[in-house]
Amino acid sequence: MAEPAPPGEEGGEGGERILVVGPSWVGDMVMAQSLLMTLKDRHLGCHLGVVAPGWSLPILERMPEVDEAIALDVGHGEFGWATRRAVARTLRGRFDRAIVLPRSWKSALVPFLAGIPRRTGFTGEQRLLLLNDRRRLDKAVLDQTVKRFVALGLPADEAAGGGFPIPPPRLVVDDDNLAELRRAHGLSSRPAIGMMPGAEYGPAKQWPLEHFRTLAEALVAEGFEVRVLGGPKDAEAGEAIAREVDHVHNLCGQTRLADAVDLLADCRQVVTNDSGLMHVAAATGTRVHALYGSSSPAYTPPLTDSAEIHYLALECSPCFQRTCPLGHTRCLVELSPERLLTAVLAAERRIAVEE
Repeated sequence: MAEPAPPGEEGGEGGERILVVGPSWVGDMVMAQSLLMTLKDRHLGCHLGVVAPGWSLPILERMPEVDEAIALDVGHGEFGWATRRAVARTLRGRFDRAIVLPRSWKSALVPFLAGIPRRTGFTGEQRLLLLNDRRRLDKAVLDQTVKRFVALGLPADEAAGGGFPIPPPRLVVDDDNLAELRRAHGLSSRPAIGMMPGAEYGPAKQWPLEHFRTLAEALVAEGFEVRVLGGPKDAEAGEAIAREVDHVHNLCGQTRLADAVDLLADCRQVVTNDSGLMHVAAATGTRVHALYGSSSPAYTPPLTDSAEIHYLALECSPCFQRTCPLGHTRCLVELSPERLLTAVLAAERRIAVEE
């Protein structure tokens, strides 16, 4: 990623200088790449800066469209006035316009305090002063998160129709880092299947761990290696899946976010909850089996043609709740491991033919 350029030199001679205020979730940050790709395509020679939480910088480093990443380390729900003001000071006079992806009023503070002339975002949360290019959000037309992101980078009249192209995210893979990860974690030469049992939003988005374990055992019997990935909070879940099963590796909490990019790119397929790592896997080109319970595949689908959605569409789905309001989570419990095994093996046969 390029070092910050001196004022007036970003993006080459005459290049527009655009700052994007990024989202605070892994999956949303991956989907934001569709906007960055659109901006680079439409504004040749532009300089793209992204203000985002510090944890997301390793993901931004895998996006060739990002010329400059600026960390804004403010916790969820934290006002962080001093931090926002300090970051804004470093940006003053350096950008021509800003695009604010989150809809909170706090997210629009940095571009406002930095004095960026044009500040684009959706109306909401009393942002009349902070934004001067305000867009009305038509949820019926912009019915997916990624559409809303890309729309903010387009002229208002073009965005209003909703028929614009959306380039799928594509993260860069570091082959040297992958080789080191394979060595460090004792990964085998077996074809690998990734599993992501976590979902930050809550248990109503999490396939039962017993199902993951049953599937893992069946995949090992079919000759695969299984890699369970997630953050430190998922370590216990990973252990429940991997305990005393050969060729199942619990990597939860043992890898960095950038490492997950490389490990997922190396997998033949992944089985995953609707989570941030689902979007990471999709952006590496690996085939995704996406499990949906309380959320909707229509709203946040994996942005790839190599995906299979597993969703029962029960009468109570999608409820968008963190925990099942009916107490049974049938939407996920009744998605059987046998169904996923059949889907993975069928996809493997198709992949083998293509190769």
